[in-house]
Amino acid sequence: MRFFLETAYDGTAFHGSQLQQDTPTVQLMVNRSLSILFRQEVVSFGASRTDEGVHALGNFYHFDWPEPLPPNFLYQLNAILPPAISVRNVYQATSDELNARFDAICRRYRYRIYKQKNPFLLKRALHYPFKTDRSMLDATAAMLMQYEDFETFSKRNTQSRTFRCKILQSYWEDQGEELHYIVEANRFLRGMVRGLVGTQLSVARGKNSLEDFRNIIESKDCTRADFSVAGYGLYLEKIIYPQGSLKVLPFERR
Repeated sequence: MRFFLETAYDGTAFHGSQLQQDTPTVQLMVNRSLSILFRQEVVSFGASRTDEGVHALGNFYHFDWPEPLPPNFLYQLNAILPPAISVRNVYQATSDELNARFDAICRRYRYRIYKQKNPFLLKRALHYPFKTDRSMLDATAAMLMQYEDFETFSKRNTQSRTFRCKILQSYWEDQGEELHYIVEANRFLRGMVRGLVGTQLSVARGKNSLEDFRNIIESKDCTRADFSVAGYGLYLEKIIYPQGSLKVLPFERR
């Protein structure tokens, strides 16, 4: 049987999500916790590879197990996992071939920015006290919807064979004292969202014009994008799978 774990985590506690031998990552903690619970080695497979510092409200990991999971599985797994990781829901896949990474229809990210110093947002959003032109942010976000090749916004040493992505949503919104960038696409490249955010902010600060922004996109040159915004402002918010492909399991939560 194939099971999916919907996880939330504080990315500042880990060196990214993907397994890197014995380096503390989210996937390593998930694997270790499952193995402790089942008393034998269990290996999970992640849906999205978030960088060091990047948070998640809904990243997925799938694993295989030959029997139905016990009623207290969710409670026990959360008790074993580090405090910075929580399993929010557990699903059973309707097909044992469903893959957490390759069968996702779309992913949604949110980048959070705040202007006034706030200690309660430290490492939860990016402190960005600079004057920005909101109309330019709206214009750059809309412009991104016109493209499908995002090689400019992919960091080097990537394993991607194609740089084509279909962006479904791209916009900025006010959330109280914060400004958020929301982007949803069928897939994302390595470092893509941070590159999109940093390069848009360079336009909003007057460092580049809208025409410069268009030229940067079309250049397919990652050295022209700005990847410098911190990872801790970024949240993997949601991953969507084909309708009916996952069945939520009603576990005890206590």
